[in-house]
Amino acid sequence: MWVSSGVVLGALIAVGTNVWADKETQSAPENKTIPLQELRAFVEVYERISTDYVDQVDDKQLLEGAISGMLSSLDPHSAYLPPVDAKSMEEHTRGEFGGLGMEVGMEDGFVKVISPIDDTPAQEAGIQAGDLIIKLGAEPVKGKTLSDAVKIMRGKPGTKLELTVVRKGEDAPLKMELTRAIIKVKSIKQRMLKDGIGYVRISQFQVRTGQDLQLAVKTLEQENGKPLNGLVLDLRNNPGGVLTAAVEVSDAFLNDGLIVYTEGRIRNSQMRFSAESGDIINGKPVVVLVNEGSASASEIVAGALQDQKRALIAGRDTFGKGSVQTLMQLNNGAAMKMTTARYFTPSGRSIQAEGIAPDVEIERVKVEKVDTKIERVKEKDLSGHLEGDDEKKQANGVETKQDTTDGITKETAEILEKDFEINEAMRLVKTMILAQQLK
Repeated sequence: MWVSSGVVLGALIAVGTNVWADKETQSAPENKTIPLQELRAFVEVYERISTDYVDQVDDKQLLEGAISGMLSSLDPHSAYLPPVDAKSMEEHTRGEFGGLGMEVGMEDGFVKVISPIDDTPAQEAGIQAGDLIIKLGAEPVKGKTLSDAVKIMRGKPGTKLELTVVRKGEDAPLKMELTRAIIKVKSIKQRMLKDGIGYVRISQFQVRTGQDLQLAVKTLEQENGKPLNGLVLDLRNNPGGVLTAAVEVSDAFLNDGLIVYTEGRIRNSQMRFSAESGDIINGKPVVVLVNEGSASASEIVAGALQDQKRALIAGRDTFGKGSVQTLMQLNNGAAMKMTTARYFTPSGRSIQAEGIAPDVEIERVKVEKVDTKIERVKEKDLSGHLEGDDEKKQANGVETKQDTTDGITKETAEILEKDFEINEAMRLVKTMILAQQLK
């Protein structure tokens, strides 16, 4: 079996990444009664379709449809995966797959975007968390299963697909044309911000994410020339992924204590994960950025660091996907993905349908640079002003360095200028650093 903390399947377009777990399924209770009347009804319906339906239907198609319907009726995350889709799960775990690049589920018969994945056609086209896809090309989504919708979204890289999207706050549906591509998901990106504060972005939790986080922090420390003063951990629009990766990322900032535990009906679904000694930034301030697209594994990390008082959570309420899916291989090469447990934070809070509420709320805003046509007069513009040190050096032919970006790269300066939430998170880290110094 595979244990997953990712959101809804979605095959090559969007699946929760998985990792093998050494577990054994438990047998059903011996006193389980078989609903004979309902089984007779099933056989009767099957026979009626086989003999009376307007077109002849393959028996395999009927039975797979019955299995798929049985699982999908349980919750949005349980599903039947035909052999081809089951095999594609391995590609996603490795972080490379084909499609549009978004994590999706079903809501009211439509495809709901959980979050777009970084540097993919979906993100570049402007797809947002919470968008409802109502049409795929000319075909309405209503009446299709998630698997059906995914098959339409899949296709040869370079081919185009028009999506019709309903978005909260928009008066009319939006039409977006996306070009299919091979999606290569880089789990971690990092950069230095101001004043010795590092920034790490985790776009998805993959098998190597814990190790990659350790390497990213070491890289930032080398760039900074000394240990970091603090860190911004960006989990916005991170749809989840491998459970063990979420545990490793949480453990990286903790020395001890519970990280997450699960509860389910069978013994094997009851798990507890605790931290081991070794905080990679030695107790320095951490701010975790989250939003409505942060789900599953992201919520595990945010919940653990919040409950253990190790980090400040900033942003907006998270998605609220707090259930465990186990992927069980079937004899025909297919697999069934079924919800087997719920996640709980160290303090016992259920993530399911609740999400993680941030300690500091940051509303979604659009930041634009004000274009001032009239330049203000400064002291150096006044006739007969006293010369400054740089002016004296220039007058004597000495070159001076003009640092217009406070010691950071131009790219980082542009990000801080455009991304209000990162800027606010950095300010929060600065405040926490000052608070530590004043103790």
